[in-house]
Formats: sequence, structure tokens, C-alpha cells
Amino acid sequence: MAEGYTYQTMQDNIKRLKTTYPFLEIGNIGYSVLGKQIPVMKIGKGEKEVFYNASFHANEWITTLVLMQFIEDYAAQYALNGKLDLFDARNIYNTVSLYVVPMVNPDGVDLVTGGLKSGENPYENARIIANNFPNIPFPSGWKANIDGVDLNLQFPAGWNQAKEIKYSQGFNKPAPRDYVGEGPLVAREALAVYNFTLEHNFRLVIAYHTQGQEIYWKFQNYNPPLSGFIGRQFSEVSGYKLAEVPYNSSFAGYKDWFIQNYNRPGYTIEAGIGENPLPLEQFSKIYSDNFGILVLGLVL
Repeated sequence: MAEGYTYQTMQDNIKRLKTTYPFLEIGNIGYSVLGKQIPVMKIGKGEKEVFYNASFHANEWITTLVLMQFIEDYAAQYALNGKLDLFDARNIYNTVSLYVVPMVNPDGVDLVTGGLKSGENPYENARIIANNFPNIPFPSGWKANIDGVDLNLQFPAGWNQAKEIKYSQGFNKPAPRDYVGEGPLVAREALAVYNFTLEHNFRLVIAYHTQGQEIYWKFQNYNPPLSGFIGRQFSEVSGYKLAEVPYNSSFAGYKDWFIQNYNRPGYTIEAGIGENPLPLEQFSKIYSDNFGILVLGLVL
């Protein structure tokens, strides 16, 4: 793990978790541009369905580790008949089904973390895209999928406004970040998350990003029942600020579409602080700050 947490490392860890905790259910929601499976892990068998995801953005790969660690801690407490924070793990397991997609953007993550090597075609194709944006460091500044589409600008919730804003900023073609694509849901990875969501009845979703130590909970004038209340609880247990999304980033994201489509609580958590990709040294603080959020998302 010299440069970061690669797709293969995650897959190895998922296999290990499944061996240790056979009650975990492992599947995949679709495939990346380069044909990698996008894994989903399920823990629990309750009627209430909750969805956590991470690494929509390539250089925010530390968020994958957060969800992987949480699944492991939850599974261990379930096996031991223990507690998650103040809550009985078995009780949560029996009342809630938690679905976790820890790495929405496996190709992009591999570009940033060294899973793709210089000289390989996908890496060199990305470099050609990046050459048009010399102010963005390569590959560390890369957020998009391997085709140069920003997966969190792919959802049908104000996509045209997002296009207008990003085009005006110069992101009018494939780019390391902020390119909205030719239309909503043209990127395979975004479409996979969209379809997976439609197949379920999620009561609450959390999309993990970095950085800023903020919690975004609104989309336009939508105010889903309990959304503000839950957001305030999240803020209290994490020390993160409940914030309004900056206007230029307030369209076409996953949580925007979820709120618009379902009128239920959806959150983007901007974990950690600093310049992406955040260093591994921040992991333990990020995880301890967010542990309470991950538990409350299941029980509130």
C-alpha cells in the first residue's frame, strides 16, 4: 500500500472479511469502464434499508477505508454479541439492512493510488486528458472516472445547471475533475449506483467525500422529513459543521438526486481536512470522527 488503497487491496480485504464473517453478503452493482466489478457488501437483515458509499472521486480514496473499517467493526461486534457505540449490534442487524459500496470509482482510484501503472494504456489516456488541464496535478488531482467524467456530476438533478456552471469554468470536455459528461448517467459507474438505488427502498443514504469536515444535507428547496434533525445529530457526534452546499457545487450529485427523487434524508459528508488525496495519517481521526455518524445512520 505504498501509494494508497488500490482496488485489488480492497477486493482482497472483502474476501478476508467474508471468510471471517460468513454472514456478510457480497455482490456487485455493475462494472467500471475498465471492466472492474463494483462490489457491494450487505450486513443485516432488517426491513429498513440504508446505503453508504465512498470514492465517487478518485483522489478521495481514503473514504473507502472508512467504510471498510466500519463494516469490519460492525461485523466483529455482531459476532461477539457486542455493541456499536451505545447500540446493540444484534438488534441493529435484525432491524436494518445496510448496503455499502466502498469504491464507486475503481478505475479512477487505481489511477491515483498506483493500481494503474505509467505506460499502461488507461494511464496514458488519462495523462492525455490531464495535459489539457496543466493546473491540476497528475495523477494526484484526478477525481473523475477513467474517461474523464466526474461521477458526482452525473445525476438527473439540475444536471443542465451543473453543465452551465462547469462549462463556464472551462470544464467542457473530459477532464481530471468537474466534467459533467455528454448527458446524465452516461458513465457506467454512475448508472450502476443509480440503478442500484432504484432497486431498493433506502430510508437514508450517505455519500462519503473528502475534505472540509462538513455535512451537506439539502438540495435546493427540498427539506425531507427528519433530514435536518438527523443532520444536526451527525454534526454533534462528529464535530463536523452542518453546511449549505456552495452554489457552484450544488447540482447533479448523487445525494441531490436521491433527495429530489425520494424526499428522504441524503447526505454528502466531506471528511477530513487538507488537500486531496488526504494522507493516511489522517485516517484514524477521520474514522473516529465519523464512527458516530455511521452508527446513527442505522438507528435514527
